Amino acid sequence: MKNNASLTIKVIAGSTREGRFSDKAALWIAEEIGKQEGVVVEVLDLRDYEMPFFNEAVSPSFKQEPYKNEAVARFTKKIEEGDAFVIVTPEYNHGTSGVLKNALDWVYPEWNNKTVAFVSYGSAGGARAIEQLRMNAIELQMAPIRAAVHIPGEQYFPVVFGKTEAKDLFASQSKKAETMITQLLWWARALKKARE
Repeated sequence: MKNNASLTIKVIAGSTREGRFSDKAALWIAEEIGKQEGVVVEVLDLRDYEMPFFNEAVSPSFKQEPYKNEAVARFTKKIEEGDAFVIVTPEYNHGTSGVLKNALDWVYPEWNNKTVAFVSYGSAGGARAIEQLRMNAIELQMAPIRAAVHIPGEQYFPVVFGKTEAKDLFASQSKKAETMITQLLWWARALKKARE
């Protein structure tokens, strides 16, 4: 029996650099998720949330009132709306991007008791960035799922350099995406029910 209760999924494009790939991957995975029944999906592009490096005296887990920075307040509101997340991350120096880690650090209760999946690209398919993010997610009281989409450099570099179409690359990742989305939605529904 299919559960058609509406879920809100936020896809986060985790790089803001010039010539990035995360915006393309975020739009693709959002489109794939959007094919599911009972799902509302939105891409959150970190370029639209110019948050300073986290510098507050009080951690988000202890804050008594919202932070005053306008971009932080908007981003926090979007995270609060989400039932589940897909984080699209590059791999830089065996880890995720600084801008993405900073975005995670600005928020706390709004992440809690929600599930998260990952799409990564880079050396080793971005696996080391995802491993770091899974540890961060657990500390944020999230449930990171096992299935992920890993895009190795030899597949995405030709897209970045204009030698291959992004749609061809993404078509080759569709089976991995399907597995990831199935797990994500199962956990999103289970945790939404538990939160209620």
